[in-house]
Amino acid sequence: MKHWYLLYCKRTEQQRAEQNLKRQGVDCYYPIVTVEKLRRGKYRQVEEPLFPNYIFACFDPESVQYTSVRSTRGVVDFVRQGAKPIHVDIQLIQHLMMMEDSDEQRELLYQGFKSGQKVTVESGQFAGAEAIFKEKDGEKRCILLIKILNQQTELRINNSDIKASC
Repeated sequence: MKHWYLLYCKRTEQQRAEQNLKRQGVDCYYPIVTVEKLRRGKYRQVEEPLFPNYIFACFDPESVQYTSVRSTRGVVDFVRQGAKPIHVDIQLIQHLMMMEDSDEQRELLYQGFKSGQKVTVESGQFAGAEAIFKEKDGEKRCILLIKILNQQTELRINNSDIKASC
């Protein structure tokens, strides 16, 4: 009987692992999302894995050996609980497949703030202050509009230092 497992792959070798596993008769899946990244001063659409370095594999352990899957080029090992590889629920895989490349996944991967959205600064010298999200400033930073002395001022801050206001 086939089961889904989670494999940890070498950095950026998910495609290699997938190709080699498929040659062995193992079904593979890793969710891909399209994100906007700043490259050479311009925002471009780039496809990235939702879970970098991880791939889901489905096979029957009676027909394909654990050791052959584990020793496949690009694969490091199974994600385990103790010595036993963890079975992944088929419903989780189906849910990921249905949601693939949706807005909800983008928000999971990156905090999807929109221009004009109210946010709260959580840390740093402006902790607790309310601001307005203006735009992205690279991959990990953003530009906020914050009121200081009754004037709106631009503030560049890490995305992890802000949260959406209610």
